[in-house]
Amino acid sequence: MKTFFKDSRPWLIAGPCSAESEEQVLATARALKDVGVNVFRAGIWKPRTHPGCFEGIGEKGLPWLREVQEQTGMKVCTEVAGASHVKACLDAGIDMLWVGARTTSNPFLVQEIAESLSGTDVPVLVKNPVNADLGLWTGAIERFRAQDVRNLGIIHRGFSTFDKIRYRNVPHWRYAIEMRTRFPELPFFCDPSHMAGAVEYVAEISQRALDLGFDGLMIESHCCPRQALSDASQQLEPSALDGLLGSLKVRDQVAGNDETLESLRARIDAVDDEIIRLLAERMGISREIGSYKKERNIAIIQSARFEELLEAAKKLGATYGLDAGFLARIFNMIHDASAAEQNKIISEK
Repeated sequence: MKTFFKDSRPWLIAGPCSAESEEQVLATARALKDVGVNVFRAGIWKPRTHPGCFEGIGEKGLPWLREVQEQTGMKVCTEVAGASHVKACLDAGIDMLWVGARTTSNPFLVQEIAESLSGTDVPVLVKNPVNADLGLWTGAIERFRAQDVRNLGIIHRGFSTFDKIRYRNVPHWRYAIEMRTRFPELPFFCDPSHMAGAVEYVAEISQRALDLGFDGLMIESHCCPRQALSDASQQLEPSALDGLLGSLKVRDQVAGNDETLESLRARIDAVDDEIIRLLAERMGISREIGSYKKERNIAIIQSARFEELLEAAKKLGATYGLDAGFLARIFNMIHDASAAEQNKIISEK
């Protein structure tokens, strides 16, 4: 896979969410070539949530990607979700494939794709499943390896959630860190476009990924995002992508498996982000409890309930080697903050 990319990091895959027309594909590709993109991406088949949406141009778009190869010299890649997609791509000479989040969630489809690529050297990048399931993600890699698919990589694009959050998908960086630990030999990419859902967050997510030592980025870029037929809000114009890349700081890496201090700090930042998100979720539930108590004239403080919660936290914490006094201080502060949130609700007229 290294032959696809420049020696320097980050490795860069970019292009539109969807191949929409030959003119759009070629215009975007030419602009991205000037930016320094290593591999051009474009979705040919698009798994959409609702019927009636633009579901991709299909095999009609494969010759457009061949044209990108011939006119720009860039490698090209697209998403596959079944054996028929793989065959069409191999017949068309597509350089690289990726398996999308919805497909990774289906072991039957992953197995079908793996078997259709058995014994090949075509690079395949596997995105995380839609839900936060390390077993499915790991299992997908194992299925490809069992079929002697020799050129594998991983893409982290975040996980779906019902909660209202800043991004389109929850990063859950700790899952990505765990996958890097399980497969340290595989190239690891971040897809900040799908994680962000909006162009204004792509830069900060990209920087976080680089701080954590990711090898590359897969970023959506469209020659005219306002006219995009899918995911318009998360696609950057090539000139904006150029500016974003110039703003990123690539951390020095220590040889071997050692991690730099900055990388370790980035891991702490990722955990802290998750703590803050969970605290916000907890306070939201506390406000719901406040509304419930207000309607039923129930007292805010329930001492017995808190004591049970605290003892359970200490017991669980002990299994992770956490000090009981430390946990007591934290949970007392959380309890006080939760009571204050409930009081706000009860005090409202």
